[in-house]
Amino acid sequence: MAFQVSPGVLVQEKDLTRIIPAVATSTGAFAGEFRKGPLDEIVTISSEQELVETFGKPDSLNYEDWFSAANFLQYSNALRVVRATQTGTSNASVSGANTFVLKNATDYTNNFSIGQGSVGEWAARTAGKWGNNLSVSICPSSTAFESSPSATSGALAVGDTTVNVSSGTNYNVGDIIQFSTTAAGSDFNDGYLYKITQKATNALTIVRYPTLSGGIQNVVVDGATVKRRWAYYDQVSSAPGTSTYASAVGGSGDELHVVVVDATGGISGVAGTVLETYSKLSKASDAKSPQGDSNYYPSVIFSRSNYIYWMDHNTGGVNWGNTAANTTFTSVTTPITTTLSNGLDSTTNNTAPTTAQKKTAYEKFLDAETVDVGLIIAGPAGNTTTHIDNIITIAENRKDCVAFVSPKNSDVVNVANSNTQLSNVLTTFSSIRSSSYVVFDSGYKYQYDRYNDVYRYVPLNGDIAGLAARTDLVADSWYSPAGFNRGTIRGAVKLAFNPNKTQRDDLYRNRVNAVVTFPGQGTVLFGDKTGLSAPSAFDRINVRRLFIVLEKAISTASKFQLFEFNDEFTRANFRNIVEPFLREVQGRRGITNFKVVCDETNNTGEVIDRNEFVAEIYIKPARSINFITLSFIATRTGVSFSEVAGG
Repeated sequence: MAFQVSPGVLVQEKDLTRIIPAVATSTGAFAGEFRKGPLDEIVTISSEQELVETFGKPDSLNYEDWFSAANFLQYSNALRVVRATQTGTSNASVSGANTFVLKNATDYTNNFSIGQGSVGEWAARTAGKWGNNLSVSICPSSTAFESSPSATSGALAVGDTTVNVSSGTNYNVGDIIQFSTTAAGSDFNDGYLYKITQKATNALTIVRYPTLSGGIQNVVVDGATVKRRWAYYDQVSSAPGTSTYASAVGGSGDELHVVVVDATGGISGVAGTVLETYSKLSKASDAKSPQGDSNYYPSVIFSRSNYIYWMDHNTGGVNWGNTAANTTFTSVTTPITTTLSNGLDSTTNNTAPTTAQKKTAYEKFLDAETVDVGLIIAGPAGNTTTHIDNIITIAENRKDCVAFVSPKNSDVVNVANSNTQLSNVLTTFSSIRSSSYVVFDSGYKYQYDRYNDVYRYVPLNGDIAGLAARTDLVADSWYSPAGFNRGTIRGAVKLAFNPNKTQRDDLYRNRVNAVVTFPGQGTVLFGDKTGLSAPSAFDRINVRRLFIVLEKAISTASKFQLFEFNDEFTRANFRNIVEPFLREVQGRRGITNFKVVCDETNNTGEVIDRNEFVAEIYIKPARSINFITLSFIATRTGVSFSEVAGG
């Protein structure tokens, strides 16, 4: 009780409103082969479009992995994805002589963020050939933004596409030029702009801008002044100069513009598309924007760009990266445009992630305290069951999620005889250990790949995990995801293996859930067993997931009993939290009955002296219907039903 020295009123409050919190069980987890995106880092994906934007499109080598993830997203909007590291991958960069892998933002911060990598000025944000499409253009000064470096050598007629100038030194391919209407004049009254498409010493090949068609529109006199502008001058409001921040502390010339371009069209579909524009960033390491956040150009690129990382300052710049106070940031007087190259991925050598590399990627999901997932998608099994065993190990160690596994591609795809397919599937899964934390399905589905306009066989485990997530949404985790009500597979043109009744019997006896196409009724998950061999309530998906929900939710609430006294008040408080939660689950058809024992019978003096707290929760789980018996009995006209049926 609080102590007061003199008379007064002390107001206190105690919170007795604690409840069992809701827990997530429908978040998917997948690790596999992708063409872009961070390596060995968990990324949350909510849609197929976001999957494309983050990890690239599928191709002929990674489609099984890619569609395992994408198919889950047909049923749910919460998937955590890890791109597995692959041998032979590298980031595109300015320095073509150096190949390196920059895995993710953490790797960048630790090993590249202050220029210590010595790999040129820029690098693609993630490893892969996709980065070879990029070019980066910097406009580091007002002179680089606009200047008049020379004059024409000879007059130009309407339609001409080649311009001879007195000196081509300060011109770059891509620059925008304009001509004065008089010799050595400063008037540019005709208004026509032209883009330099080629340069050969003092000869410039041009095309009208921005239409990018046609040559000279009006006669240009000999000796006309040529005004040159940065290729992307129209992407920003004005030339770079001195920022307000630098000016206030005696600095000058700190501003620059940065533009990221899809040079080849491999990203946007149109060559030359501007992907990102950053206007009036600062070369000063301590520069701030008017809003108070960092305006230092490496920091801004790190926090905002989807395509590139800054790797080093341009060698021609002076004082770049210094603080702003009393600093003159001497700049290159022409634009700096660099094209990235040397990006590699597995399409170069057809090397998929090894089983060990996939294991490393999946182990990002191992810590249940920091990574919340409920459904692990195995993707393709490869040529070994070791991958399946690794996935089950993660699920069993976490004890709050279920793994979903399909047989090997070679078990069912392009195998003509269905009995051979059955034998292959049974052989694959017979070597997998018993576990209630895994669900086996019977094969592959044939689906359309809209990104490549082809049909492909893809493992079903992404769909089965998706059905479980969808069941959480339309019912509860303790409902079976199988059957015609909740078990319809989406996007299946046909199945590689469509087992008949006899084959389904063999599969079910061996822990494998058949996926079946019924004429006129679609493709359906037709079983809800887990991979547990022993007869038990936990050999059903709905029971395993019921206990995951109960254990996860109640254990979360139990953490608030830590460091309290083990007395009847604490025990009663615990019972008052747990019992209403279980009554709610019972009301939602998850359990048929329960009992909570948390009193002096199991919290004896010895238990209390060991600083322990014991609660025993008895559950009678609801069971899904797997077998229906319908008896039709014909009787004579004069027979009363009570005579034959009783009652």
